[in-house]
Amino acid sequence: MSNRLEAAFRRAAKEKRAAFIAYITAGDPSPARTLDVLRALERGGADIVELGVPFSDPIADGPINCAAAERALAAGTTLTGVLQTVRELRFSSSLPIVLFSYANPILAYGLSRFAVDAATAGVDGVLLTDVPAEEAGPYYQALRRVGVELIPMLAPTSTRARVKQAKKLAESFVYFVSHTGVTGPQAQLPVELEDQVRLVRKLTGRRVAVGFGVAKPEQVNRVAKVADGVVVGSAIVNRIAEIGDRPELFGEIQRFLQPLRAATRRS
Repeated sequence: MSNRLEAAFRRAAKEKRAAFIAYITAGDPSPARTLDVLRALERGGADIVELGVPFSDPIADGPINCAAAERALAAGTTLTGVLQTVRELRFSSSLPIVLFSYANPILAYGLSRFAVDAATAGVDGVLLTDVPAEEAGPYYQALRRVGVELIPMLAPTSTRARVKQAKKLAESFVYFVSHTGVTGPQAQLPVELEDQVRLVRKLTGRRVAVGFGVAKPEQVNRVAKVADGVVVGSAIVNRIAEIGDRPELFGEIQRFLQPLRAATRRS
């Protein structure tokens, strides 16, 4: 279990709020600015960051995140470079980092090599968007050997068998997708979300973080009242795209996060 992830959730719970988990795509707006963006997220109140590894065929992502991946790949972002960014972050920060990746970049890198290099760089967890829990055994074993968590992903359509397998894999938390389909802001979250989150927590016995579609402070607050963590992704990625590689990126991202972070309080 990652001490940094565990500490982040414990700190949030002590403050009577959900952990605020921010997602960005590594290499967007440029590989050179990713470290600045990570620091801005931390300064803006992110408890945990999901750092997306860009991939050329991101089937689980909507238009905003797909465009970010295209920009990052065009700028020369690689998995090696992403790990180097985490390594550099660790010189000055204990911000928990979860790599959000498709299986292909990791397999191309080499699973065992990736696990060792991720641990050495200071990665806390890995979330695989296209590997269901029942097929995640080799990844789980390789990562666990080096002390990196595999974060299982569940959806409203997950079978009881998949939930049972996720329970075996999960350590700090499970990631629950709020709706079926791809990433991206949603006008409304499902009416049954609260019941689904409670059921996942009951069946897994683990903390639950909710992502996909959460973009506005009022949505963050609704999720925070029932979940242990709230993931905001596409809204942040879209704001980065609007700002681009301009000097004010750091301050603007920090300001953008503040109302989202404030909304994680349950009172």
